[in-house]
Amino acid sequence: MRVALLYIRDERPHDPDYQAELDALNDATVATVRGLGWEPVLIACGGLPVQAALEATAEVDVVVIMGGEDVTPYLYGGRADYPGGGRHEPDADAAQIAVVHAAIDRGQPLLGLCRGVQIINVALGGSLVQHLPTVDQHRGSHSGISTGFVGTCPVLDPDAGLPAELVAEPVLCSHHQAVDRPGSGLKVAARAADGVIEAVVHETAPVIGVQWHPEHPDVAGTQLARLLLLLKERSRVGA
Repeated sequence: MRVALLYIRDERPHDPDYQAELDALNDATVATVRGLGWEPVLIACGGLPVQAALEATAEVDVVVIMGGEDVTPYLYGGRADYPGGGRHEPDADAAQIAVVHAAIDRGQPLLGLCRGVQIINVALGGSLVQHLPTVDQHRGSHSGISTGFVGTCPVLDPDAGLPAELVAEPVLCSHHQAVDRPGSGLKVAARAADGVIEAVVHETAPVIGVQWHPEHPDVAGTQLARLLLLLKERSRVGA
């Protein structure tokens, strides 16, 4: 089993603390994939041509789109200037959106984490909440792997088919945006207590997106592993 891990970049000289936070999440993801006996394939998408991204993911068994900067607003008709906005990565957006379409077309298992679920949603024509009015319930007041996350207990929609074990214990969130209008083929699978969409699934393809961080080092060995194994079960890989 080869698992493509699509992230944005290896260096952020403008924000080394944020880079360190994302590195810790990526490292925990790699460790979890290897712990399952699978092979991680790391793909940095910042500056990567679309065709190169498609070629790099064509033969893998599972695709995971990791967290990072906000999705570029024009891709979903959002305002260019919005509360909490920062840097955007349009090259990474384009590469990852192309991979989403390709994965769905070929029935390739696809998992989106935080920014990843937003990329999946935008790729399928959905929109995003640009800054949550209840952001304090979804992101810590300080950045960093130890202080930027808050625990929450999403409520699963029983009709979406996600197993209760995915939220058997509190999950960790760190986001100020979220899915607004679900894209084509997506249905809401979980919501936070304030109604914010916390997970989506695709109606026909093996696609799951969660707004929380199952790849956080404190929980990756259980929460991320469960999601990866669930995707395998739902796809041709698990046949």
